[in-house]
Amino acid sequence: MTDPAAPAAVNSSVLEPLPRAFYVRDTVEVARDLLGRYLAFQPPGQSPMIGRLVEVEAYLGERDLASHASHGHTRRTAPMYEEAGHAYIYLVYGMYWCLNAVTGAVGSPCAVLIRAVEPVEGLIQATDGPGKLCRAYGLDGRWNRADLTSSELRITAGCPVEATAIGTSPRIGVAYAGAWAREPLRFFDRTSRHVSRTQRSALRVNGSDRSS
Repeated sequence: MTDPAAPAAVNSSVLEPLPRAFYVRDTVEVARDLLGRYLAFQPPGQSPMIGRLVEVEAYLGERDLASHASHGHTRRTAPMYEEAGHAYIYLVYGMYWCLNAVTGAVGSPCAVLIRAVEPVEGLIQATDGPGKLCRAYGLDGRWNRADLTSSELRITAGCPVEATAIGTSPRIGVAYAGAWAREPLRFFDRTSRHVSRTQRSALRVNGSDRSS
């Protein structure tokens, strides 16, 4: 007998990786369009882990004071200046890894922070936050610069969220960024209980560490 609580099998057609052209677009457009897609990771010899993207944040390059790129091209930020469709993974507070998808043109350091996914397959830990997400997937700096269009770590077609179901708010944890802290660049699926914070709490921007 089928367990009614078990997640439905994932159709192979939605596991095709998104093409490079998906990422070589306006970063806000990419961020909104990532909701509902699947983040899939299958390290060698392991079963796949799949989650449906339900929360992201857009970071808009050197002019964005909430972005790592506001300090220019450094060893840490180098992946953001490179080809779109690759992962930018970094460590915060000396203990939490965070995953971003690089967007836009080469030399224009923009990215989308993946904040939360809704577990679909193989994920047994909490995924409602960027640090929790990377811990659940087992992602760390070894996957920095991974090609999200072709590697073991990829973002796949999934099923985009309807525009009416997309919520927006200021980004979380970037109060130091002045006016940029108030920009509505966090996007989330209103129907999902796996977002990292409620819309109401997200409007109270706080924290002190840059997200991307």
